[in-house]
Amino acid sequence: MWPIVMAFMRTYAPYITLPAAAVIGFIGYNIEKQFRTPPPPRPSVEDLRNERLLKEMLESENVAPDPLKDKTFVPKTVFEKNVSPGIRDD
Repeated sequence: MWPIVMAFMRTYAPYITLPAAAVIGFIGYNIEKQFRTPPPPRPSVEDLRNERLLKEMLESENVAPDPLKDKTFVPKTVFEKNVSPGIRDD
């Protein structure tokens, strides 16, 4: 009798264990969800970055930007467009 039972268990083990594991996992997940305390809310990375940038702007000196009429940001030639800081002539 035992060899027949063992052959049955070996043959149909995936069909028995998968649903049993799914039921046990579902029950455990819901029990853990009931007793778990949620973590405290954290500010988003974007909010932290905006606050840091605002603090840096307020702490820095109020330097007026170059006037747009001077056009110092426009390169004279195409070759000066993407120049490495190490070889830039200022």
